[in-house]
Amino acid sequence: MNLTISGHHLEVTPALREYVLTKLDRVTRHFDQVVDVSVLLTVEKLKEKERRQKAEVTLHVKGRDIFVEQSHEDLYAAIDQLMDKLDRQVVRHKDRLQDHHHATTKRSMMLDAEAP
Repeated sequence: MNLTISGHHLEVTPALREYVLTKLDRVTRHFDQVVDVSVLLTVEKLKEKERRQKAEVTLHVKGRDIFVEQSHEDLYAAIDQLMDKLDRQVVRHKDRLQDHHHATTKRSMMLDAEAP
């Protein structure tokens, strides 16, 4: 898994990098076919103070790219909310990949009748 953590108008400290890594462990525990992860942490110069800190993740899994973004006044809270969103999307993607089709009862009864 390739991991890129970058900051825009912000220096990514080792503590911030470690926090993102521990939060990403939860997502990779659900789904191990992650190819590439790109995390962008941004501080925007907005007048609205509650939406200044922004975190974005692009997760490249087999067959699809999942993009999630979240804004908050605290960067750590934005990362927490972001990982919750990402976790839900990864679980939903994993459910879609699994085969949920079952043989119809009519067909299975016909197969049982043909058996000697």
